[in-house]
This record gives sequence, structure tokens and C-alpha cells, in this order.
Amino acid sequence: MPTLEWIGKSKVISHHQDVPFRVLERKYSFDENGQHGEDNGSENMIIRGDNLEALKALLPRYEGRVKCIYIDPPYNTGNEGWVYNDNVNDPKIKRWLGEVVGKEGEDLTRHDKWLCMMYPRLKLLQKLLAEDGAIFISIDDAEFFNLRSICNEVFGEQNFIATVIWRKNYAPKSTAKHFSEDHDYILVFGKNADMWTPHKMPRTEKQNKAYKNPDNDPRGLWRPNNLAARNYYSKGTYSITCPSGRVINGPPSGSYWRVSEEKFHELDKDGRIWWGKDGNNVPAPKIFLTEVSDGIVPQTLWSYEEVGHTQDAKKEIKSIFSGEMPFDTPKPYHLIERILQIASDSDSIILDSFAGSGTTAHAVLNMNKADGGHRKFILVEMMDYADSITAERVKRVIKGYGEGKNAVEGTGGNFSFYDLGEPLLVGDCLNEAVAPEKIREYIWFMETKQPYSPPSGGNPYYLGRHNSTGYYFYYEPQRVTVLDYAFLSTITEKADGTVIYADRCSISEDKLAKMSVTFKKIPRDISRL
Repeated sequence: MPTLEWIGKSKVISHHQDVPFRVLERKYSFDENGQHGEDNGSENMIIRGDNLEALKALLPRYEGRVKCIYIDPPYNTGNEGWVYNDNVNDPKIKRWLGEVVGKEGEDLTRHDKWLCMMYPRLKLLQKLLAEDGAIFISIDDAEFFNLRSICNEVFGEQNFIATVIWRKNYAPKSTAKHFSEDHDYILVFGKNADMWTPHKMPRTEKQNKAYKNPDNDPRGLWRPNNLAARNYYSKGTYSITCPSGRVINGPPSGSYWRVSEEKFHELDKDGRIWWGKDGNNVPAPKIFLTEVSDGIVPQTLWSYEEVGHTQDAKKEIKSIFSGEMPFDTPKPYHLIERILQIASDSDSIILDSFAGSGTTAHAVLNMNKADGGHRKFILVEMMDYADSITAERVKRVIKGYGEGKNAVEGTGGNFSFYDLGEPLLVGDCLNEAVAPEKIREYIWFMETKQPYSPPSGGNPYYLGRHNSTGYYFYYEPQRVTVLDYAFLSTITEKADGTVIYADRCSISEDKLAKMSVTFKKIPRDISRL
């Protein structure tokens, strides 16, 4: 497979492995009754912080569990002021490029810098995506080719699903130098395309209008289909005699009847062939509305009449923020709803790591209200407005917004707001500022690749059992722990084998082996995510 090369690629291709693992610190929770300090148990999350570190922080709980990812990264047009900055004037990205790419970073073009930013983030998103999940990425011509190329590398070219074209403008821009750009792309990849099945789209009244019933068929509304097709069919060249007596000697030149003569007569006998009012037309197989009413296969051309346009999105956010326009480039929530209709189930986890104004959460909450679903959202936004705009929009959507006849009823729901907290490791040592329960969650995930649920029982060091092995994390921030016979005597949980983390061990390897116990030294044997 052809691969894309750019300056700095060798430094970022495995950079996601070097990103420090930081814990997530809940700052507050929110529900219909307002904001409060106590944890409301919500599975909806808004995280403030660099999405590279935030995605790493999500791995222990969410690796392989996210059904649908939507991201709207910077388009890298050269005119944006994004914090991952395409002109790289922002101190954060300059510092990041200097640390990761080194001296080469001084010679990077705008496109090199964008690729250096995107590649490690896509690597982490790929890890979070479920086997039957898909990622949808908004982009325009500035980076479409580069994005498609690196997605081929990260997700696998065989997992490319489609390129959707969204017509985002309803009027041409007279100020355009060459063409008025009326569309964006949405690039779609699956974790495993063979396992991903899109939901069909609901039929519209416009689509149903093509179905009529001129012959009063008791099976209801139908539309005529073309009997001829261009695909070669060895049994598709017979002559047909109409009820009027007219003989059709065969299909039109260059085409074939799409069914065999035997099958054609079966359909006719079953009343599934339309000959026209006078019985003299080229026969047309009937397609009944009742047989296609489960929906239509998603198409790759999305019009603004169906999913909204950029002006709609600006009107939406102005109505939410009482006439103010706090965000310049929002997406219409109907666009995200279309993605969720296609790619999520009623209980799916949906992730947006370039959250912006919070449109994805708005769409999730709307859909849950409409169908009683329990979809969960995870938003990540590194800018300071993560609380004042992103979370604030979600609060207003939950409680309702607007006044008078323009008032919009609240969706209900809840979320918790998080900051990126302390790194788990400082150098090679565990960070004593990190709560032991956060470390336990990390250790469990690194051993089992499963999300952690604290076990019931009296042993504070027991993590749980997985595949007939019991796991223990014997750790105390303020003292040295020793795996000895006294500690072994406290173990009452049954398992075929036992893994115990501690600072030291006073029992010989031979004796541990006879007891099917594996000692792992803190911090030496803690795996790096």
C-alpha cells in the first residue's frame, strides 16, 4: 500500500505510546436540577484538556468500546486560529513540535505540522473504536488527500467505508476567487469494515410519493422497476408477448432482462408485473412499499435540506446563547444526528475529541429524548471555552432555552465535567498525588484490557479475577509493602493463579511458583500504556 511521507513522521508515528497517562479529575456534575459538586454517576463526560492526553486517559475504561466517533478537526486552510495552530504560532504547538519532532520541526510546512498533530490522535482514536464501530471525520479540500492517506495507514485501507459529501452552503459566495466551495467531506472508516453495518435511513414522504396503486393491487402501494439492466445475464435475452399481443423481441440493445424467462412468468402469474393500462407497455416488475418500508440504505450525498447548512448552525447557537455568537464555525446538529442514525445504537458510546461548541452532545441528547435511548457522549475540548461554551451549551440543551414562542424544551439528561489531572507516573515512580483507586483501575486494565469495577469484599488490595487469575495491588503511598507469608494469609479469594503487585517480596521464586503466585515489583513491572 502506498504511504504518505512528511517531515517529522518518524518522530510522531509511535508518539502516542510516549504520551503520559494522566488521570481524569471530576470538577462538577450537572443535571436538570443544576450544577453540583457530588458525583451524579453520569456516563456522559466533557473533558477539558489536550485531546492527545485525554484520549490516552480514556483507554483504561473505553478501549474498544466506542461505537461511533465524530471529529471536526482544524481544516488547515491557512486562515484559522486553531490552538493546534496550522501556522504554528501558538506556544503550545510550537513547544510540542519542538519536544516531539526536534530540530526538524523548524522546517515543517503547514501540512507537515497538521499531519504531525493528527497522526498520534488518530492512533489513539483507532484504539478506542469498537470492532463494529466507525469514525466520521469532517474535512475540506485543504487536507482531504493527506487525511485519507494517513487514515489508510492507521485504520487500514481495507476499512475505508465511504466519502460523504455534505452540501453546506445554500447560496454561492460571490467573493470566491475561482469556485464557490459549497461542500465539505465526511471521511468514514470502520475499525473492521466487514463487521460494521449501517442502520437504514427512515423513508421520507417525498420518497414514498413514487408509490401508487393504479391497478388496486391488494398488496398496497407499489412503484414500477425497470426490467432491463446493463449487467450481462446469460438467461436475459428472451422475447416477451404483451397481453395486447405485441411481441417484444428482447431487451434494448446493450442490456439484458434482469430475471430469467421462467422467473418472469412466475412474477407475472403472481401479479407482480405491470403491463400498463392497455396491456401494451414494456413489462415492469412491481416494488411494493410494504417490502421496502424498513428504510433505505444511506447515500453519500447529503443536502442541506436534509441535514442543515452552516447558516442553520449559526442560528442554532445564537438561539441557545440568547443572541450571542460565541463560536464561529459550528456544525448543524442535524448533521451529527444523521451520523448517529447511521452509526449508533440506542445505548452506544459516542466520542468527539474536537468538541468545539458541543454539537455532538446536543445531537445525542436530542436523539435520546426522541426515542428514549441511552446513548452516552464523551467530549474533549482543550480551549478555555470547554466550560464557558461547550459545557454551557450542553447545560442549556438539557434544561431548555429561548423564550416565548421560540422556547425549546429541555432534553433532560446529565453529564460530569473533568480536567486532566496528575500523571500516573513521574519518571519511573508512581505519583503519590494520584488516588490509589485511579492506579488500581490502570493496573487492572493493563493486566486484563477490561474496564475496572471495584470488587465487593473486605480485601482492600484485591482487584478482581479474570480468566481464572486473581489480581492484587498491594500498595500504600506512605510505606513500603512486602509480599510475605503474612500477606498471603489474607488472600481468601479463589483462583487458579495469582498475580500480586508489591514494593518488595520476601518469598523465593520457587516457593511462589509452587503456589502459582506471580510477584510484580512496584513500579518496575507496571506496564506503560
